[in-house]
Amino acid sequence: MSDTLASYHESGFAGQLGPGRSPAVLAIDLAMAYLDDSSPLRAPVDDAVAASAALVGAARAAGIPVIFTRVSYQPGGLDGGLFVRKIPALTVFEEGSPLAEFVPDPRPEPGETVITKQYASAFFGTSLAATLTAAGIDTLYICGLSTSGCIRASATDALQHGFRPLVVADACGDREPQLHDANLLDLQAKYADVLGLVDALSQLTPR
Repeated sequence: MSDTLASYHESGFAGQLGPGRSPAVLAIDLAMAYLDDSSPLRAPVDDAVAASAALVGAARAAGIPVIFTRVSYQPGGLDGGLFVRKIPALTVFEEGSPLAEFVPDPRPEPGETVITKQYASAFFGTSLAATLTAAGIDTLYICGLSTSGCIRASATDALQHGFRPLVVADACGDREPQLHDANLLDLQAKYADVLGLVDALSQLTPR
């Protein structure tokens, strides 16, 4: 993996964005659907959820905003369009499903922003970009689920909207380790900075 990244560097990829002046944590789709053994979306992401809780806790302690996303569909999934047709298992996120609920930790606290979405990117069809701009936020520490899906899509869109995406590798998870690693490599090469939890925590200083 390091050899591949070195090759990217030699070809002019994988520059560093670094954090800006005003960060927030973007916690993506930390739902019970990924932890409940009865769910078709169950994945080995328990460690990533725990790391996300550490990241969110550090941000709160430092007075840094935390923004959560959740997926929600009307009964029948019509508002999910072709995405639900492509992945029928997404019906676990229909309104009222216990699998659509946030994990016990982390979950939104009163006053924290929750973005409801129907597609992979936290930006697509939502008010996220406007919310960040209005708050003067220029940097997103991104955690949550899953690396190859909503993390990747949201980090890519963050860059395209002019926000610095910093993907916290330990705080993201996927169904397969190979998918997780390959997507982090490609994000580092093209769309985001990828960093470890320890480095991210060290950057979340009081505002």
